[in-house]
Amino acid sequence: MVEQENEFYVPYGYRVPTQPLTPAPAEIIDSNPPATGWAVQQSYQPPRDPWGQMQTPPPAPPQKPPRRAGRTAAIVLLALVLAAIFGVGLFAGWQFSNYHNNTGTTAPGATSSSTTPAQSNGSSSSANSIQAQQEAAIAKIEPSVVELEVTTFQGQAIGSGVIIDSNGDIVTNNHVVSGEQSIRVVLSNGQAEQGQLVGTDAADDLAVVRITPFAHMVVAQIGDSSQLAVGQEVLAVGNPLGITETATQGIVSALNRSVTESNGVTISNAIQTDAPINPGNSGGALINLQGQLVGIPTLGAVNTESNTPANGLGFAIPSNTVKTAVQQILQNGR
Repeated sequence: MVEQENEFYVPYGYRVPTQPLTPAPAEIIDSNPPATGWAVQQSYQPPRDPWGQMQTPPPAPPQKPPRRAGRTAAIVLLALVLAAIFGVGLFAGWQFSNYHNNTGTTAPGATSSSTTPAQSNGSSSSANSIQAQQEAAIAKIEPSVVELEVTTFQGQAIGSGVIIDSNGDIVTNNHVVSGEQSIRVVLSNGQAEQGQLVGTDAADDLAVVRITPFAHMVVAQIGDSSQLAVGQEVLAVGNPLGITETATQGIVSALNRSVTESNGVTISNAIQTDAPINPGNSGGALINLQGQLVGIPTLGAVNTESNTPANGLGFAIPSNTVKTAVQQILQNGR
């Protein structure tokens, strides 16, 4: 369309004369010419001179092509209009984006699959709730978890144990106290007590050590391991590598595993968990989010090719097995 404006057009219905015409005298030119060129073609009547001769209309002045400056101005104006439209669009988009991000809503009539503030708050509240449960569960079990320093003919071994009754009885693994000469029990408050081996259940790799009851002694609550489910959150509390009162977090990876220890003892119905279990964790506590003892961490898997511990593969003796074995030990004595 812009290109056509530069072409030269003759007004519709007006024929350009081929011979120059004698201009009419100034005094006989119509003093009120028609408004448009089109009207000139339909109503123009040539005046007659005093001699009665018809005067031929003067030739129309040649039209000059529009200046290029006009085209440039039009282009600049168009560019400004487009820039204004584009700027308004950007500003509107920015405003809409801010509104959406701040409120979590969309424009009327639009649908949204984004998370609403209520959903975000719900997820945050859920995470905070789980964290609060973990903290409460650890605080509940830690006072009943002890460190066992066992002296044998081969040297000294470190393990963990859990106080399970008001008599000062502590459950631990048999392999922790095997061959003991003396047992030193370090409480959660740092106080040390002398422990006495009450009895063992080698088949289940369990043992009971007793200390003298003390003031404000905390006893662990034993839970029902049959209620565990794969995927359930669990926590392991013990003294890995002698670092006291250490808690690790994981889930129940599997149930009813049958695992064999290096000494040949096979543990049936073992709980598999990915909560880190390291040397020194043996005999400690595996708990649920209610702080109940649901297992005794006993061993971790070993990669036979590299002879190194396998990450995330630990096993615990279920609490229901522990309850049965402890009752038998306490009835029979040593």
